[in-house]
Amino acid sequence: MIYNTNRSQPKQIALLGSTGSIGTQALEVISAHPENFEVYALTANNNVDLLIQQARHFLPAVVAIANPVHYFKLKDALSDLPIHVYSGIESIAQIAAMEAVDIALTAMVGYAGLLPTLSAVKSGKTIALANKETLVVAGELIYSLVKQHHAAIIPVDSEHSAIFQCLVGEGDNPVEKIFLTASGGPFRTTHEDDLSKVTKNEALQHPNWNMGAKITIDSATMMNKGFEVIEAKWLFGLESSQIEVLVHPQSIVHSMAEFADGSIKAQLGLPDMRLPIQYAFSYPNRFPSKWPRLDFTAYPELTFEKPDLHKFRNLALAFEVIKQQGNAPCVLNAANEVVVAAFLRDEIGFLQMSDVIEATLQKVTFLAKPSYEDYVTSDEEARCVAAELVGSVCNM
Repeated sequence: MIYNTNRSQPKQIALLGSTGSIGTQALEVISAHPENFEVYALTANNNVDLLIQQARHFLPAVVAIANPVHYFKLKDALSDLPIHVYSGIESIAQIAAMEAVDIALTAMVGYAGLLPTLSAVKSGKTIALANKETLVVAGELIYSLVKQHHAAIIPVDSEHSAIFQCLVGEGDNPVEKIFLTASGGPFRTTHEDDLSKVTKNEALQHPNWNMGAKITIDSATMMNKGFEVIEAKWLFGLESSQIEVLVHPQSIVHSMAEFADGSIKAQLGLPDMRLPIQYAFSYPNRFPSKWPRLDFTAYPELTFEKPDLHKFRNLALAFEVIKQQGNAPCVLNAANEVVVAAFLRDEIGFLQMSDVIEATLQKVTFLAKPSYEDYVTSDEEARCVAAELVGSVCNM
């Protein structure tokens, strides 16, 4: 989708997940370009205090809190302002489809982002996609609806934004392969035998990126990169054999695309999520920024290595489910959300996360052609199986 660059009105942005890492950085981007972007809606899951602060500062038309427990606190705190206040995941899905919204940034964490993204797609919106789990869980369904409703998805993940930028201007030139780069996380050089002793605090220390707890753990296990492989399949219409992961500890080359003639294009820059967020908002234009620039002399070496799939089994599991397709990626995601939460509660060890995910994939019923309802059922079943495997109670 090409925007009308001559429009006089700022684009109206709905930030779904405004209190998280991506959401707060998106607000920085909007603040830097008030003549181009305006906050139409802000939503959060539980962080009602920060949501109130954001709403009072940016004065959106609409705010919503996914957890209804916080609704009255939110409503009372904003009662002196002309802001519509809602609660519940269904209301967030409705906000994503509102006529006034030009771009919906889906930055909600995990499976919770699926329903609002589906709503935005069905309304023909432009979606700045930062919720990778949406395409992991239901990529085939999402892209069939994108075509049907003439929606547009612009990736916000730094790696997928890099590939997207490499493909701009290439037309129908065939892509032979893409290279998704990975930092390797905090345990890139840790011996496999020592991973059983890894603590939560050690896993939360990412060497290059400042992210939320869940995605930081996913990076430590390399599940985050596995999700990105699945996401790339749908974003760029590729087979798993056309997607290669390279460990690049410096996180300067964000990803690369190789074309049929053997030429390779790469997108480089400092690790700063404001850049892909701004590009998703401004595409096809590039707006100026005052953020730090890359000094090549500060990075005299850019290194690349193959990931250890035996050591980081989650990445291997992701490549397996991309071949299975059906509801297998949905099960992978659900099990991962359960084990990461358990690990953050100190209920299971680092290596046990992969054990539980693999066992869950073996136990949950496989469906080759799932509907949306099948995805919902598979997600619930997988969560119950994974919860039982970690010794928790299934609350479904």
